[in-house]
Amino acid sequence: LTVLPVSVNAIHQTWPLVEELFEKANKYDAGDYTLEQIKACLASGSWLLLVAVDEENKIHGAASINFYNMPNYRVGFITAMAGKAIVNEDVYGQVCEMLKANGATRVQCAARESAARLYKQVGMEERHVIMETKL
Repeated sequence: LTVLPVSVNAIHQTWPLVEELFEKANKYDAGDYTLEQIKACLASGSWLLLVAVDEENKIHGAASINFYNMPNYRVGFITAMAGKAIVNEDVYGQVCEMLKANGATRVQCAARESAARLYKQVGMEERHVIMETKL
């Protein structure tokens, strides 16, 4: 698979091809955002859309990335990622290169336990456990 960025100009053309993937990923997002909000963030350019395609340009996976700056580094935060067989060293390496090309010096994500086990296989480490109370 090859990881490609999708330009803001092509989000509305690409969305129908990735919406079902994000719908599956969104089941585990803990209510952080809806599908419509993911699309809006991608379409506005606030988030970056990456797709994993085969030799025939068929999409097998997609990720949305939010970039933000911390005092000591720039984070490419994976807000959602879905697809089949996309968490492997090759695809993850390509994602990291895309994030570096956008200035990121770190990649982060929030993950449930089963996804965290996959991410550890490609070199990610647990850094924090996020706690929350609704106010």
